[in-house]
Amino acid sequence: MIMKISNGVKDYQELVAKIEKLKKSGGVDLSMEEDLSLAVMNLISLEEHFFFTGERTKKDEYFGFLSDVREHRKALMKKLLPEHEGETWCAAKHLLATTMRLVEVGTKLRADGKGEEAKDVFDRAYNLYSMFWGLRLRLIDTKELKTVAAADQPWTLQDIVSKLVDCCDEGN
Repeated sequence: MIMKISNGVKDYQELVAKIEKLKKSGGVDLSMEEDLSLAVMNLISLEEHFFFTGERTKKDEYFGFLSDVREHRKALMKKLLPEHEGETWCAAKHLLATTMRLVEVGTKLRADGKGEEAKDVFDRAYNLYSMFWGLRLRLIDTKELKTVAAADQPWTLQDIVSKLVDCCDEGN
């Protein structure tokens, strides 16, 4: 899936320049924010685990843990999405949650020797994670959230995430 890129960015080089300017001005630290997005994914998973544990054990204290973890997740989400409109906050949260779950499914498939299925699931997870970054960096035209043909757009959100959000680039 290739998402439509917006905000007046005409080509990839212009996009890279825009992101580099943000990074230099201290407006965005993509390496740190990638780590933060992974932390938020894990907090969402903890919320789910405390819910299911509370229901299965019938012990209310697990719902208290869920509430505490939720407060931490909300505070960290505010760091990732200090400005949001409409339902982009919830969409971002669900994109992160889905990414985490698909990574877990892909890992289990791979462990079961189902490499092709795992690759498909991993690709879907990365596509959804890229959509999260598209929302975070305001690269997706949220009024027209739709796919476009590859010929219309030479680069995808996945390309952008691969090139710009590199947690191993310690120079930033």
